[in-house]
Amino acid sequence: MTGTLPALTLPQMLREQARTRPGAIAIRQKDFGIWQPVSWADYHRRASHFGLGLRALGLPAGGHLGILSENRIEWVLAQMGAGLVGAVTVGVYPTSPSSEIAYVVAHADIELIVCEDQEQTDKLIEALDRLPRLLKIIVVETKGLRSLDASLRERVISFDEVEKAGAAVAAREGPAQIDTALQAQTLADIGLMIYTSGSTGKPKGAMISWRNIRGVVPGIVDRLGLDQDTTHLSYLPLCHVAEQMLSTFVPLYLGSQVNFGESIRTVQEDLREVAPTMFLGVPRIWEKLHAGISIKMQEAGRLQRVLYRRAMAACAPLAEKPRSRWSLGERARFALAYWTVLRALQNFIGLRRVEVALTGAAPIPPDVVRFFRTLGVPLVEVYGLTESTGMITGHRGDQVRIGTVGPPILGTLHRIGTDGELLVQGEMVFEGYYKNPEATAASIRDGWLHTGDVVREEDGQLRIVDRLKDIMITAGGKNLTPSEIENTMKASPFIKECIVVADGRKFVGALVQIDYETVGKWAEAERIPFTHFRSLVDQPRVRELIDAEIQRGNAQLAQVSQVRRFHLLTKELDHDDGEVTATMKVRRASIYQSYAGEIEALYGA
Repeated sequence: MTGTLPALTLPQMLREQARTRPGAIAIRQKDFGIWQPVSWADYHRRASHFGLGLRALGLPAGGHLGILSENRIEWVLAQMGAGLVGAVTVGVYPTSPSSEIAYVVAHADIELIVCEDQEQTDKLIEALDRLPRLLKIIVVETKGLRSLDASLRERVISFDEVEKAGAAVAAREGPAQIDTALQAQTLADIGLMIYTSGSTGKPKGAMISWRNIRGVVPGIVDRLGLDQDTTHLSYLPLCHVAEQMLSTFVPLYLGSQVNFGESIRTVQEDLREVAPTMFLGVPRIWEKLHAGISIKMQEAGRLQRVLYRRAMAACAPLAEKPRSRWSLGERARFALAYWTVLRALQNFIGLRRVEVALTGAAPIPPDVVRFFRTLGVPLVEVYGLTESTGMITGHRGDQVRIGTVGPPILGTLHRIGTDGELLVQGEMVFEGYYKNPEATAASIRDGWLHTGDVVREEDGQLRIVDRLKDIMITAGGKNLTPSEIENTMKASPFIKECIVVADGRKFVGALVQIDYETVGKWAEAERIPFTHFRSLVDQPRVRELIDAEIQRGNAQLAQVSQVRRFHLLTKELDHDDGEVTATMKVRRASIYQSYAGEIEALYGA
């Protein structure tokens, strides 16, 4: 299918969509409660103006533009504007503290950066003495910045001013600068730099070329059955490859629609309003939705709870069976459950119209996938890396085996190394790490990308066992895969995080973080008093609740993998404390160090 895509870069595709479908809606942005449509012609025009504005500020072809913002239309206007004038975009996580932002901005040699608001601008100002290459800060929402002193005011400019400056250039010169830049652009050029989460060290800048993007899109479209009518709600960070895949890569080649809500905090409401046909959630999102339904059912009346349990029990056998193979009786059974219970729950989470729902970026408990498929949400697990430019495996809609990540997509060659590591090859394999030839050479060997993930192949479907570096060996010499144990425990709506300790130990221990919202609702129903996170954790009956959930999980595991002892964390894991990454991946080494005393207590007499 790669051959059916035009041999065009992403910015060239934006111009093509604007030329062939100028009036079609490319983007909708929610402002003050109203969805504002933006056509392909307007998308191209505004991005062109912003790109010309960047050029006027001194950003050269091949220069680096940073973006530090939540998802919004200005994010993609800046990204595509940079692309239209031949520059490279580097996303920076808006949840990061100043020190992490400064590292990425300095390492990536960012010359201009777009900031969402005063909060993000202040993080940069705090680190300006470490950022000698940074020329200007471009601010989308300028409220609160008038108080800047004169020396700083010269370094700050509004997004609107840059766009207007570019519009003035376009009015004088026409499209000549953009056309010249696009004519010179090739698929081999770097279009994006995406920084890895840095769960085991400093983040690395993965260089993604236009060819990598064009190489991955056909397989995604083919596997997920996407087309021009697909609609998507963009809310996961655009500095992550998973959201880039569905907010820019696929829409620009297909001409499909992207929706930007008002804020990450309004996702649930935005989902109900947009009712997208495609939805991507990282495991934590699905676990949160699962917990939300659990809370709703705790608050429901007795009759509703009985109907819910019966509906879920009746539809559970259909979770992995393709709808095309349902018998007449199974169709009738699902229809009854749908109209009495499931439809209302699908509306509650905003996914009644979804045709394909995805989970990826981290392992997910199989029971959570099974729960949503039982609910009638067509959830499939996909797998990919920053270094593979996104998704490279995924279930086919009619061949879902829960617990696996499906077969490789179109255009992806794969083999399994002697140590069980998945190796992949194809146009989607990234160009290397910025300013890090050693890491590049370790990652791409003999033309094969070494993913670092141990897999098993089962009837053509791949099962991710664990990260190669995370495999643990007990004192008794048994190999353990911590993610299997952790995911089994996190299937409980009461457990938010589980960090296994087993390497060199006599048995498996764990650090467990409760789900404050779900456990809090349970405690209220049980009339257990608490005032904050720690006071809830300190309640003896909460420990009994979690112990019962751990034992329920243990029943699904081999004896050697069962959690024998656990410690309940008295606070939530925090990005600012270095315990999780910006994408909420656990930093094991940091946590083992921070909780060394609690871990040793698990193995005391």
